Amino acid sequence: MNRLTYALALLTAIVFTSCRSSSMKISGRFAGTELQKVYLEKVTPLSQTLIDSAVLDCEGNYSMKIGQAPQTPSLYNLVCNTERIPLLIGRGDNLKVCAVGNILRNYTVENSEESELLRRFYQPFIIGAQNLRKIATQYGEEHLSVEAHKALGKEYTAEYYRIRREQLRFIIANKGTLAAVYALNQRLPGDRFLVNGDNDVIYYREVADALQEKYPESPYLQSLRGEIERMDARLNLQSRISEAGFPDLELNDIFGKKVTLSSLKGKVILLDFWSAELGSSNVLNNELKEIYQKYHTAATPFEVYQVAIDTKKALWISAVQDQQLPWISVSDLQGTRSSAMGIYNVRSLPANFLINKEGDVVGKNLYGRSLDERLKELTR
Repeated sequence: MNRLTYALALLTAIVFTSCRSSSMKISGRFAGTELQKVYLEKVTPLSQTLIDSAVLDCEGNYSMKIGQAPQTPSLYNLVCNTERIPLLIGRGDNLKVCAVGNILRNYTVENSEESELLRRFYQPFIIGAQNLRKIATQYGEEHLSVEAHKALGKEYTAEYYRIRREQLRFIIANKGTLAAVYALNQRLPGDRFLVNGDNDVIYYREVADALQEKYPESPYLQSLRGEIERMDARLNLQSRISEAGFPDLELNDIFGKKVTLSSLKGKVILLDFWSAELGSSNVLNNELKEIYQKYHTAATPFEVYQVAIDTKKALWISAVQDQQLPWISVSDLQGTRSSAMGIYNVRSLPANFLINKEGDVVGKNLYGRSLDERLKELTR
């Protein structure tokens, strides 16, 4: 092979590798179902966004190719009607996802170690959760004998702890994987915590430390560290309770001045969480401005303490100024790692808490007419 031929071959290989590494492909076949179309949904800590779709052919085959895939595996859902198959996909991946009959119970994944590992956790977990719901439904049926109630209660308890043991076993056995991160955040029906509230931080630290070695650049590692910080903040929550009776916050406004939530004691307060980066709260801000003008100078004054869950200071300040937000706007610029989210256990945006003049939280996620009606009562 002469030098020119070698150079052309090398260039071709580089171009091929580059193209392959920047995209990902998902294909497969769903047989024995009435499914006609599948969607691909990208999942982030604060949102789920549809990014592509594919129509199944007469034999149930489908294919999707996504350009500019993330360098490290990221979470996606393959949406099949009302069911979602979670996948961890990165650059260069060429997944094959298939199923025959019941999709969630029978789907298979090829060509992705992380996605296959996730399947091993997800399928038994979902089946177990479905079993719990079935037992709970039977338990609620009328005319059951006392013996039947006791038997169902024992069955539910046994299944619940079996699933929980398997979940924790999976997390510890695979703590250096992104599948373990996913498993950390799954909850059984009625549960808020993995094990025992903020004591869960032990498992989060185990996974974060192991993940640091394999995926140091993964955004999920950053989110995990943020969750650990929020758990630590909640563990110290008692020292942060203000005299007014609600968890206090102290964050910087757009001018860099620290403003405490407790400084508004005696007013009716709306503690509002939003994100300028997401841009999904602009309409709500416009609506809130009308309500603010209506009750700001009422007999019992109304004030808004709005926390921006953002990381880009310039974008946040521009949004506040462009929208001419008249209330207190603060942020620690930690994004989803903000301790404020952890202290108030905020899991999604937007979110708000209504606090009366006595310092009691009297409402949550109130907007529009619902908020207006409560303020009419509280600001008299």
